[in-house]
Amino acid sequence: MKKIFQLTFLFLTSLIYGQKTTFTIKYSEQLAVYLFIESLSEHYPENVFKTEFQKSKYNTERYNKIISKFDKLILDYSFRFEEYPYGSKKNMQTNDLLKKNLIETNTLNDFKLRSAGFIPIQTLSDLASCIAEFTSVYNDLIYNPNKEKFEKQLGDMIKYSNDNNIVGYFETGLLFYNSSWDNAIPFVSAFYPLPNSKGFTAQAFCNNFISAVQVDLNSNKDLFSVMMHETYHIVYDEQSFEVKTEIDTYFKENKSICSNYAYQLMNEVLATGLGNGYVYEKLDGKLDPGDWYNRKYINLMAKKIYLLMKEYIDQKKAMDKNFIDTYIKLYEENFPEWIDELDNIMTYRYVLSENETDLRGINKLFRYRSRTEFDSEITENSINKMKDTPLTKVVIISKNTAEKVKLLKNKFPELKEWKPNANKEFANKFFLNDKSQLIIINQKESTLEALFKLIK
Repeated sequence: MKKIFQLTFLFLTSLIYGQKTTFTIKYSEQLAVYLFIESLSEHYPENVFKTEFQKSKYNTERYNKIISKFDKLILDYSFRFEEYPYGSKKNMQTNDLLKKNLIETNTLNDFKLRSAGFIPIQTLSDLASCIAEFTSVYNDLIYNPNKEKFEKQLGDMIKYSNDNNIVGYFETGLLFYNSSWDNAIPFVSAFYPLPNSKGFTAQAFCNNFISAVQVDLNSNKDLFSVMMHETYHIVYDEQSFEVKTEIDTYFKENKSICSNYAYQLMNEVLATGLGNGYVYEKLDGKLDPGDWYNRKYINLMAKKIYLLMKEYIDQKKAMDKNFIDTYIKLYEENFPEWIDELDNIMTYRYVLSENETDLRGINKLFRYRSRTEFDSEITENSINKMKDTPLTKVVIISKNTAEKVKLLKNKFPELKEWKPNANKEFANKFFLNDKSQLIIINQKESTLEALFKLIK
């Protein structure tokens, strides 16, 4: 197999009395091919990779069978860190660990050795086989046509990050979040080319950042600020148990009716304020006058809290109770209607439905999601589990309505005066004592889309 060019640079910032965190930027062929196959799935939205494949000579029965095989692989298992407050720490996901190992190994055999035990061996073997089969396809369609531009951008980004003190911005985040990091663990960022596009796709997990890079990118500061945005998610996730418990308590003790949904939004707001606000301003000399994030709730709240964030950063203060209370107050005073907007509250959802196709229907109606859970039973046990979360609670009833309504009324005192007609369709929303919304839908013949439109 032809050896693919790989450019790696280490940001080594050793001090005489100690070593700071190391940052590596590289291209990972294995990861790029994995993400390429993933983007070709029939369940994946339209994208530039799918377009290039569908019009190519590789759009044949052989390769479509491999895509179908890949689609059927179960790669994502997860578990919660149960001792942490719900939602305050990202679940551990095998899919993230697989991507991490694709980045940090150089051959598929090494990848399989490092990943054995995360998923069944047969699944792991099938995954590696799919990647091997598609490597030449990816290189022919994507990498090689964009190789010269991409490799130049990769080198430029390495130099830009080094010149602009990436480690200093990382340490700013550690201080603001009151978080910590083991300097023996490096950050490894993997970039891959994104042709015919003007946007970024970025993700962070474990000690890794991955991003597709437009082959005609003309602003390193944009990519750098996105990279720091994603890195700050990791810094937030690595706050200690004690810090996360304190923050959770500050939100729960706050009397505002907006405190729960403000809490759900905060992770993205702070990463945006730091990465797309503070870092960008330092690089450019002025704040970005455009949108900092392509979702209004995150964009507007990040801009609203930015001056307070900058004050804390300039004074080298960590976020504290005063910061949290002020954040909630700004949310309530400026955007009180958000706790009733479905596009916002359905970002964080726990769905109970005995019809599993409803999950796909909801995902289609509300594509943007930050935290989701689903149960295919409506029972006392499943309602209890749902009730214990701060998420928006959605119950879709399609049979035995009277029985299900009785179960819900027994579990939620807020439904005491509710007297629905079990023989008719309905879609009702209730604000609960935990400051989350409960949506109950009785579906008979109408579509989910039609029923959600009834909710006020």
